[in-house]
Amino acid sequence: MVIHRNEMSRERKEKMRGGEGVASLTHLVNCEGERNIRMLAEITLPPGASIGKHSHETETEYFIILSGSGVVNDNGADAPVKQGDAVCTGNGAFHSITNTGSDPLVFYGIVVTY
Repeated sequence: MVIHRNEMSRERKEKMRGGEGVASLTHLVNCEGERNIRMLAEITLPPGASIGKHSHETETEYFIILSGSGVVNDNGADAPVKQGDAVCTGNGAFHSITNTGSDPLVFYGIVVTY
């Protein structure tokens, strides 16, 4: 199956997970009904926007940074992220991400369930 970009669903989430600003999501595939994946999306945060702190109990979330720069709070420790970096959060750990740069922060968000 080929899914063309113009066929992918999009949504805007204000104050996603208690963060600041608006996150724009492009769902690369529809994961509804899938057994081991809950989300596969391209997420864009404009400068100053964030996804608030949240945990992953029975799943793991991966962020693959495509462009821009920001800071991830990885289970209580702040770490800078930029293009090419990856973040892995699971087993009850928590994280948040903030665009601290002057360009949009674009990354894939992938949530795999156990």
